[in-house]
Amino acid sequence: MLRRKAMFFLENWVKTKEKKCLVVQGARQTGKTYIIEKFAEDNYDELIEINFKQMPSAKEIFSGDLTVNNMTMAMQFRFPEKHIIPGKTLIFLDEIQECQEAITSLKFWAIDNRYDVIASGSLLGIDYNRASSYPVGYVDYYKMCGIDFEEFLWGMGVSENMVGSLKGFLYSKTVIPEAVHSQMMNYYRQYIAVGGMPEAVQKYIDTRDFREVDNVQRSLLQGYQYDIAHYATAEEKVKAEKCYLSLAKQLLDKENHKFQYKEIEKGGRAQKYYSSIEWLLRADIVQLSNLVTDIRYDLDDYSRDDFFRVYTTDLSLLMAMKDFSLKKHIVENTLSGNSKGGVYECAIADALYKNGYRLYFYKNETTKREIDVIIQKDGEVIPVEIKGGNTRATSLKAIMKNNKDIHSGYKFVDGNIGESEEGIVTLPLYMVAFV
Repeated sequence: MLRRKAMFFLENWVKTKEKKCLVVQGARQTGKTYIIEKFAEDNYDELIEINFKQMPSAKEIFSGDLTVNNMTMAMQFRFPEKHIIPGKTLIFLDEIQECQEAITSLKFWAIDNRYDVIASGSLLGIDYNRASSYPVGYVDYYKMCGIDFEEFLWGMGVSENMVGSLKGFLYSKTVIPEAVHSQMMNYYRQYIAVGGMPEAVQKYIDTRDFREVDNVQRSLLQGYQYDIAHYATAEEKVKAEKCYLSLAKQLLDKENHKFQYKEIEKGGRAQKYYSSIEWLLRADIVQLSNLVTDIRYDLDDYSRDDFFRVYTTDLSLLMAMKDFSLKKHIVENTLSGNSKGGVYECAIADALYKNGYRLYFYKNETTKREIDVIIQKDGEVIPVEIKGGNTRATSLKAIMKNNKDIHSGYKFVDGNIGESEEGIVTLPLYMVAFV
């Protein structure tokens, strides 16, 4: 079984919730259903699970008055073998985006407060009207992403003590012993090649066979393409799929990683494709990093909506968009050219996204200064440079020197820990998981 941080969140939620249901959001196949079922198995006597895709007729449970007594009575008729007991039963409404009335019912479950209710689903944000129907004030939210590098290490059998030691090196800014560092870089390259989709990670743990992993990744990508075809409007279907499948070319095949519509088709324009990018973003199929015109808090004030980079929400999907040889080059550390910089940029962006950060980047054509990723935390702006080797961070150094409001910056490298007088902390690429 893959150990997930989401379990810690669920266990804390059930202890601290105050008349609220929980909605677990996230892209398809990130492990939402599995982790909720495991949570129910460990914490409840009974689980009432309704998957509205598998059981569309179950929508009838929510077709009448949405009182808790009426709904539980309808569930009892539907599942006569179940014992629906307050405090001992978890009600799990899966793929809830398929039933608008079930979404509406969350308010009444919360007010009644006799039963714990968790709802889950992918593509919850694709309907503008649906978003406003969630009972504000009666629902907690949790965003489920793919497996991060720390969870990958757990799955690979790396002990808690070893992971704790890595974090200790980060906090103390001390050099990591070379044997440990070398092994962690090997693990990190394996993780990038596998990605964080649970099915792909489990296949790798079971087989150590990248060909088997490749088959899983391509199947997952086909599933995402199916979702686009199934849920996007007729006007968006083809355009959204073209945008999505262009990401490998946008990020790995060219030096400038700005999303360019001309890479989708010759003469492509924002007027035609921007709505498709918005759809993919609402569907949790992509994440965006916006250009900022200045590196100062609040970055939103300097963000440009028309100039951005687009990343997949998990590396497994990006790997499936390229030939198998990319994984071989990653694991063997033989990447070169644009692919090397692009792969590590995507990996760092992926980790920061999974840690809950919104991403930005900076590029000044006049000064030729460029910062790959910028995040902000607790009112502080933190610029990040990413190096496939361990070369100088010229742009980062100049920006840190000229902007006294920036107190710290990170340089992620294929190398060990270090710290400069300018406040730049150099970290191994894999350490991004613990930032």
